[in-house]
Amino acid sequence: MKQLTLQAPFSLRGKGLHSGMEITATFLPAPDNHGYKLKRVDLEGQPVIEAVAENVVDTTRGTVLGKNDVKVSTVEHALAALYAAGIDNCLIEVNGPELPILDGSAIQYVEQIERVGLEEQKADKDFYIIKEKKRFKDDETGSMLTIYPDDHFSVEVMVEYNSKVLPNQFAVLDDLSEFKQEVASARTFVFVREIETLLQHGLIKGGDIDNAIVIYDEPVSQENIDRLCDLMSVQRMKVSELGYINPQPLKWDNEPARHKLMDVIGDLALIGRPIKGRVVAVRPGHTINSKFTKMVRREVRHTEIQSPYYNPNNEPIIDVNGIRKLLPHRYPFLLIDKVIEIDKKHCVAVKNVTVNEPFFVGHFPQEPVMPGVLQVEAMAQAAGVLVLNYLEDPEKYSTYFLKIDNVKFRQKVVPGNTLLLNVSLMTEIRRGCAVVKGYAFVGEKIVCEAEFMAQIIKNK
Repeated sequence: MKQLTLQAPFSLRGKGLHSGMEITATFLPAPDNHGYKLKRVDLEGQPVIEAVAENVVDTTRGTVLGKNDVKVSTVEHALAALYAAGIDNCLIEVNGPELPILDGSAIQYVEQIERVGLEEQKADKDFYIIKEKKRFKDDETGSMLTIYPDDHFSVEVMVEYNSKVLPNQFAVLDDLSEFKQEVASARTFVFVREIETLLQHGLIKGGDIDNAIVIYDEPVSQENIDRLCDLMSVQRMKVSELGYINPQPLKWDNEPARHKLMDVIGDLALIGRPIKGRVVAVRPGHTINSKFTKMVRREVRHTEIQSPYYNPNNEPIIDVNGIRKLLPHRYPFLLIDKVIEIDKKHCVAVKNVTVNEPFFVGHFPQEPVMPGVLQVEAMAQAAGVLVLNYLEDPEKYSTYFLKIDNVKFRQKVVPGNTLLLNVSLMTEIRRGCAVVKGYAFVGEKIVCEAEFMAQIIKNK
């Protein structure tokens, strides 16, 4: 899959939820591997903040990104819309300290993205694949986020409030293609009992019943209701029954839970790479979302490249007999056993290293170690399968080394190891020459890497 960006810019204008300012946000296409970035065009020098977890500086009633004293808040709804659309690269220009709250949901962002369309880019989409369960729990609040291995991205959310009006709720999104229909219109929400405290902290100056669900779940005197309305600069209203104070009814019975699910997606977008995994969030909020995202982000930053997913129970794409049809190598120099992934740009092959390998007789009798040059040769054979597999009559051609660069050996390979060989084209094949980057893995660890050039030559 290729990276995606917007086909054309779009702008949205509205109030900032916390500042109350009129703000315009413009979403612009961005180049390959750019990621999400926010530019404060109202400040001198137009500083840019990368939308990544390490730049989260506050999580009070929203996610705030900051860098060098420059901040942009309430970014989660826009980021959720970009992430759900599969967009990898986007520059957001904003002329204020936060993104506009609009109607309290992400639907306007989604509609504008659909209107301008998406553009496929040259770079490959760089998924971060969850291979083992990861969990972050806050023992004080009982909040917990867990992510499980899965072949695509999905989210489950469970919320719990001590409220007569808002009971425990559950929401699920099994596929991002359902985001617009199932999640995007879910509005943010606030309890009446929270409003005065939030105002005292300088927040929700732009909040009203048109951009948030207001939940009245504890009796408040009419005098205090009038005072809150005056503080928020909204028309006074009479409230006699517990419930939701909004001119528009709930869009779903579990709209608050769906909005929390949207927040989870928006905060997870700060990992900086699309994820393959299933997220289960119990009592989520921006604080625990941020802590969880930072934990995963640290792993992503320290993972130069992930090892390929390997399930030995799956049938190979090309077995050893198919490999023998593509490559001229035979015993004792055929160094790949099967191919488990292949397309026009990359190939993953498997080499099961056994004690019966002939090179272990002399390398070394007392401590058998697979020679590094043979690890490179195994990668080269995987590259040979990659480039020959798409030729007509591949048996009429062979591949030959022209040069090897940047070879690194990081760890010993010994009998019993399973070597995963991940090779990919660094450039298009030109004049019969292929430039390839190769990694060899044992488990999750890189044991060897190299760059090499090979020439495809027709056999005489």
